[in-house]
Amino acid sequence: MLVTLGIDPGSRRTGYGVVEGDGRRLRYVTCGTIALPGNLSFPQRLGTIYRDLQKVIRGHGPHCMAVEAVFLARNAQSALKLGQARGAAILAGVNAGLPVHEYTALQVKQAVVGYGKAGKDQIQEMMRYLFGLRSALKPDAADALAVAVCHANTAFVRDRWAGKAAP
Repeated sequence: MLVTLGIDPGSRRTGYGVVEGDGRRLRYVTCGTIALPGNLSFPQRLGTIYRDLQKVIRGHGPHCMAVEAVFLARNAQSALKLGQARGAAILAGVNAGLPVHEYTALQVKQAVVGYGKAGKDQIQEMMRYLFGLRSALKPDAADALAVAVCHANTAFVRDRWAGKAAP
């Protein structure tokens, strides 16, 4: 079974979600949010993202990482910070030897909700429904789970078309 770590990067909150499955069946493992206090300097926040994701990787042993790609931000400064947060997350995966895959928000929303302009609330509800979770998910954690689900399903279909067996 493929264990996938999904990441929704952010300079204030970075979501992570871990799922296990072969594309036909998925099992929820964990999800959460790395909250980055405003009193930390930006380099300290990047370090926190990196270290906390290393702990998640060590704790759950994913086979791969899927990260939401940046495609727009409110302004140039926000885009730069978001890109750097993505870089810290990707570095944690690469240093752990994980293959890293990137998906746009549109791809993720289409894969899990069927509609590329779905709202955060729709993503949250779909993740709750898909995994039978009782409590509400934080938006960043739900988005990260959605990225993981998108990759797990995409990898399964891609491998089936290529005639490969799932790991």
